[in-house]
Amino acid sequence: MEREQNRRSKKQVSQKNIKSNKSRPEKTTSSNEPVRLNKFLANAGICSRRDADALITAGDVTVNGKVVTELGIKVSHKDDVRYKKKKVASEQKVYILLNKPKDVVTTVRDKHAEKTVIDIVKNACPERVYPVGRLDKNTTGVLLLTNDGELTKQLTHPSFRKKKIYHVHLDRNLTKNDLIKVGGGMQIDEDFVAIDAINYVDEEDKTQVGIEIHSGQNRIVRRIFESLGYKVKKLDRVYFAGLTKKNLPRGKFRFLTPVEISMLKRKSFK
Repeated sequence: MEREQNRRSKKQVSQKNIKSNKSRPEKTTSSNEPVRLNKFLANAGICSRRDADALITAGDVTVNGKVVTELGIKVSHKDDVRYKKKKVASEQKVYILLNKPKDVVTTVRDKHAEKTVIDIVKNACPERVYPVGRLDKNTTGVLLLTNDGELTKQLTHPSFRKKKIYHVHLDRNLTKNDLIKVGGGMQIDEDFVAIDAINYVDEEDKTQVGIEIHSGQNRIVRRIFESLGYKVKKLDRVYFAGLTKKNLPRGKFRFLTPVEISMLKRKSFK
């Protein structure tokens, strides 16, 4: 009996440890490890590394009271780094995946909104995080939030043309002709939008379709179907930048794993 109780106790402790590790963000680098000055500035959310190089060469950055224009210099958290005389504090990089619920606004703050995505994750970590891109109020699904300014800039730049997959619920059956028409690409306003793939989610319910695109235009999925006279009743993003909402309930969030962070930084996804 005593042996069985010890075994149960160890199992409970193990489960508690696993649970606590899932709620803790992964550290990408040691806070004591010296890094290049441009990376230090990028890590602090000042700008991207490339833009940081321009700030350094322009003489806008000081280290321990001295103007630094050498790009290769390394600093640590012990150094007094200032941009335009304001102290810069490097912070741990945090990456959060949220399965965004409906009726939540993808902004940092909005006085007219009842709830924002920041309200959902506000107690996740001491660092301030920001949404990468936008999902409109009524769109649900995969949303990345981070304080990594450089990564955010890469993922939201117009040249970023990576796969996004949406589950679309329409107000009526999508005809076979319209399915083929969308699959061939659509002229939306002044732009031609290429569609990588489209199909019915369920052959018995032709109001539901899955669509794969690379375009990052605003509200593009809704505009595609609205141009054909359909109304989008529900729109759910199920894939973005190699990330999915698998095992993540609506309205819940989790921290990315080191493997996922590496994937994002290396852009090793479709």
